[in-house]
Amino acid sequence: MPLLGRITRFLSSPQGRRLTEQGRRLASDPRNQQRARSLLARFRGRR
Repeated sequence: MPLLGRITRFLSSPQGRRLTEQGRRLASDPRNQQRARSLLARFRGRR
């Protein structure tokens, strides 16, 4: 089975939906957003 199909099937499973919701909650936290921005800024600065 192609990788994309396996990922799609996993995301539609109960465990995949649970992880997706957890990711959304973590992404909406302002502290995590700031951490992600600083991490991206460090990677962009290396070029």
